[in-house]
Parts: sequence; C-alpha cells; structure tokens
Amino acid sequence: MKEYNFYALAARMKYINRWGLMRNTEKENVKEHSLDVAIIAHALAVINNTIFGGTIDAGRTALMAIYHDMSEIITGDMPTPVKYNNSGIISAYKEIEEEANRRLLDRLPEKMRGAYEDIFFPGEEDEYIKKLVKAADKISAYIKCIEEESAGNKEFSQAKSATEKAIEKFDLPEVKYFMETFIPAYYLTLDEI
Repeated sequence: MKEYNFYALAARMKYINRWGLMRNTEKENVKEHSLDVAIIAHALAVINNTIFGGTIDAGRTALMAIYHDMSEIITGDMPTPVKYNNSGIISAYKEIEEEANRRLLDRLPEKMRGAYEDIFFPGEEDEYIKKLVKAADKISAYIKCIEEESAGNKEFSQAKSATEKAIEKFDLPEVKYFMETFIPAYYLTLDEI
C-alpha cells in the first residue's frame, strides 16, 4: 500500500512561527493561529445566522478556517508588509499559495482529494464564507496585537492600528457585532473575566 504524508505535514504547522519580523513576548505558530481563526470564523457564521437571520454553514466556515494557512507548510509565513507590498507580489504569492495547496492535495490518496479540494479551492458559492474567514484571520491578528500590547510590547501598536482599519473595511455586520460584543473582554485580566 502506498503511503501518504498529508496529515504528517499538517501536524508540522506548529513549527511555522508567525510575526517573524516582530519582537514577540509570546510566539504564535500557524497551528495555534489556525485554531483561533476557526473559532472566530465559526462565531462570525453563528452571529450571521442567529443575530442577522443568515444561512451560513458554520461548520464549513470553521473547516475552511482550519486549513486557510496550511499552504505555509510549503511557503513559510510571508510577513504582511512584504506579502502586500504591491500588486505584483500579491499576484505572485497567490500563485505560489495555489501551487502549494495543489502539492498538499497530491499528498492524499486520489479518492480522498475531492473531500479536501473544495476546502483548499472553494467555489463562488463560498464567497461569503471566504470573507468571513479573511475577517476572522484579521480579528485573530488584532487579538494578538492586544495581547502583545497588554504585555507591554509597543512593537505591535502600528500593526494593531493597521489591522483595525483592515477589519473596518470588511463592512460586515457580524464582524462589527463581534468587535463590539467580544473584543472588549480581550483587554481584561483573567480575574476580571
């Protein structure tokens, strides 16, 4: 029987550190980040459905969030200032991510690939879910900035401001609701929570 290494590679997300250009009081890896994004994306979908009367598949949203950065096993984590420096880099990096995702899918038995292909390459029907995952990704980054500032690290002040502006640009009611309803608690200590 042929052996495949998709899941062994997935387990290695814990070795890819984020925020590589920044001094961190606490390191964050892609595996931890992916769980945070999945929890937040799921919450956004639930908010959409329960508060705003939507019909988003919250489970699918969480699943897409779990795998949203898995390509970084192959590409590494590209720092945001570099990744989004200009349209040429953005375009080239999207191609690199797509190729990395194809390579990851090739590490599954052919019969299983279909179950993952639409997670790595979602269709037009998933456009809103993709927006929720991107918003959750930014919210996760914002929370990291709050945590770093709370630990006395001023290195994240500018990143926090830029991330907050990026979150506002989503202009999604569930994102605004999450930011107003749940983000204030991230400023509290354990005893205050």
